[in-house]
Order: sequence, then C-alpha cells, then structure tokens
Amino acid sequence: MDLLRSLPIGLYLEQPVTWLHRLDPRVKLGWLLSFLLAPVLASASWKLILVALLILISMLARIPWRALKQQMGWLLLIGSIIFVVGIFAPDSINVTHQLRSPPDAAVEFPQPYQYVVFKIDSGFIHLKVTKKSIDNAIYASTLIFTSVYSVTVYLLTTSPEEVTTGLDNLMAPLRRYNVPVTEITLTLTLALRFIPLVLEEIQNLVRSVYTRAIDWQKLGLKNSAKVWLTVAEKAIENLLVRAEQIAIAMQARGFTTPNTHHVEWHQLKLGTTDFFAIAILFIFWAARIVIGGQYA
Repeated sequence: MDLLRSLPIGLYLEQPVTWLHRLDPRVKLGWLLSFLLAPVLASASWKLILVALLILISMLARIPWRALKQQMGWLLLIGSIIFVVGIFAPDSINVTHQLRSPPDAAVEFPQPYQYVVFKIDSGFIHLKVTKKSIDNAIYASTLIFTSVYSVTVYLLTTSPEEVTTGLDNLMAPLRRYNVPVTEITLTLTLALRFIPLVLEEIQNLVRSVYTRAIDWQKLGLKNSAKVWLTVAEKAIENLLVRAEQIAIAMQARGFTTPNTHHVEWHQLKLGTTDFFAIAILFIFWAARIVIGGQYA
C-alpha cells in the first residue's frame, strides 16, 4: 500500500497549474470553511447540492483523475455504506398515530403525509425506512464526503507556504492581544511538511516487515503484537531523528525566534478571479440562507 499516494494529507499537486492554484489562499480558505459550515442545520437537498458542487468544481478545475481517483473511490464507498446502514437504522423517534375518525368509519381519502416510506416485517427480517432515517443517512454520508473531499481539493491546490501565509494574514489582528501568530503559522508549515516524512517512514517499515515473509500464524497473537510494537518504536525513533535534523538545519540557517527571522512565504495579491470567487461566495451563502435551510 502506497501511503504517500493514497492519503491526500500534506500532498500538493504542482502540475498542472489550474485556476484553483492561482486563487488567493485566503479566498480558498473562505470557500473551505463555507463547505464545512454550510451543511450544519441544512436541508437534505442542500447537502446533496454541496456534493454535486464539489465534484463540479474539481471537474471544472481539471484536476487530474490520478490525483483524485483513490480518494474519490474510498469516499464514495464509505458514503454509500453509511447511507445504506443509515436508512435502515432506527431514527430514535417514537411516532404514535392517532386516528382522526372512529375505527369503523370509512376513509374516503388517503392521508397526505406518510412517515414510514418502506417496511418489511416478516419472520426474522424487520426493516423500516422512515423519512427521518433517510434524512439522517443523507446527513451522515454527505457530511463525510464534503468534509474530507473539500480538504483534499484544498490541500492539492494550495501549497503549505500559501496556507501559512493566508492564515498569518487573516490572524494578524490577534497580535494585538499577544497571540503568537507567527509561531502558530510556522508550526503549521513544519507540520504540513513533516507529514509526508511520517508516511514515508511508516510505509518503509511496513514494507520491510512484509518482505521478510513472516508466518503470522506460527507467531500467534502475542508475538505478532510484539513485532508490531517493535516496528512502532522504530518508527518513533526514526521520526525523532528526522525532527532533530530539521531543527539543526533551521538553527544553522538562523531560525532562532520568529521575531528575529521572519520569512515571507508567499506574495498575497487579490486578482480579478479572486474578486469573482468572493462574489460567488456571497451568492452561495445567500442561497444557503434562502433555499438551503432545514425548514425552507
């Protein structure tokens, strides 16, 4: 298993350069937060619209399929499983029905609202699909897809330096309250750069274990746990060595304190495309308020 390609965390797609790459990181961060917050207390139709909008944006940006196919496949599979399980799960609502007319009275017209959509109650099979369970299933499946896929697209089209610069600019007013903004952004940059190293170390150690053709059945559960514990200890040891090497390299280049050695990671400049994206963002939230409400 190639962890460096299967996980989007810490990865940045340098080529091809799409229009998403050219957007200002602050604008992209605003869109990311919008996709994360818009599903809250939203209707089921709006959550499905968010999924379709995310897929449409990635298609219009012409992000290579090789960079998305693995994440897209896993997300669609997990979302489908959650949806199927969710529609048959109990909705935690006990609905009691009360007849409007006496039992012996003839009902000329059917009820306009039907809470139970589908029901099987025969033998050992007891399945019931209600409107509430469908809403819960849509909420859970679309929430996972939008939260993970939006972050994936953001990280693929935004370099760690751009993320750092955008956050540093947006958090600049907090410096008045003695918030260490520079330290936070520098730590975030190092973390994003360090994640691929972590995945690489884990991947190499796992491959080294599999190449030895260990007979796990003969080892048993206890000895197998000891082997993987040794692998975990070795991974932590290697990562600590990598972290120490990075710290020594930063000190050698004068990175003692952020106040004495401030680096401009990226040039922030809003262009025509950025203003257009901001205008679309306002339209997006207006549509969310008007038609995307849970009771709209």
